[in-house]
Amino acid sequence: MVLVASMVFMFGFSTPNAPISNEQSQEEEVSSDISRTLTNIWITAYSSTPEETDDTPFITASGERVRDGIVAANFLPFGTEVRIPELFGDKVFVVKDRMHRRKTNFVDIWMPSKQLAKEFGIHQTDIEVLIEPPVSLVRSN
Repeated sequence: MVLVASMVFMFGFSTPNAPISNEQSQEEEVSSDISRTLTNIWITAYSSTPEETDDTPFITASGERVRDGIVAANFLPFGTEVRIPELFGDKVFVVKDRMHRRKTNFVDIWMPSKQLAKEFGIHQTDIEVLIEPPVSLVRSN
């Protein structure tokens, strides 16, 4: 049923006089919140293991504790909300961490175990940017 509903939403398949379900109307409302779509982004996963992080494996670069829904990205400001619909549907992620500086076209999703991160692998897909806070101006002395 979920697959069929997803296909209806993604491809617009529907019978001519079929009523719109609450699920469809909610998805349509959510999609109108997209500020921009970024294409061909590499999606990987990481966990809080010492070999994948710095000396504070459970604290993100923004100073928050890791949790489900946190991602690392170097090309988006902290606090940016994104969706990765092809892989996670309507789940919203928040940029709270950073990656090695050579990773310029990547989003790294935090996972609770190294095994889950390894099983996730690597994917290339589009991401939807929902909320992108303004970049703070830093005053130098």
